[in-house]
Amino acid sequence: MNNSPDNSPDNGPNSLAARLDQGRPYALGLFRIVVGLLFACHGAASLFGVLGGAMGGTVPAGTWPGWYAAVIQLVCGVLVLAGVGTRSAAFLASGSMAYAYFKVHQPEALFPLQNSGETAALFCWCFALLVFTGPGALALDRFFGARGGTAAKAGEEREKQGAPIAA
Repeated sequence: MNNSPDNSPDNGPNSLAARLDQGRPYALGLFRIVVGLLFACHGAASLFGVLGGAMGGTVPAGTWPGWYAAVIQLVCGVLVLAGVGTRSAAFLASGSMAYAYFKVHQPEALFPLQNSGETAALFCWCFALLVFTGPGALALDRFFGARGGTAAKAGEEREKQGAPIAA
């Protein structure tokens, strides 16, 4: 009996892992959409007072860092949600959440549960993941081919073969 990994029932084309792998781009796309929507809602709440507003109101225009953070949240959230310039928008969003965590939350206590920084930490890591994975399926960039070209198609082929993708 051959016990090589290639003959394992877990590696066949009908295995659960193979079927889940086929859905990976769509799961990543839905993850991107949900995270972008939630981030944009934070920005809209702070800037326009919708959805309960920022602590019951809005952030005064031009104040540092709150107003700038809200603009980043709204703009980057919409870009990530739509899948337009996802990696760049996610990079900026991740950095802004790292800043928020270390400047606002972490001085209060060491752990996110102690300093109310769970949201900032989670957004930071969610956007960092999107920087490295890209937008997944259902992104406007892929739909319109804005960044399509032959390089993107070659990257998709390498990804299908299991190779890491270059940015």
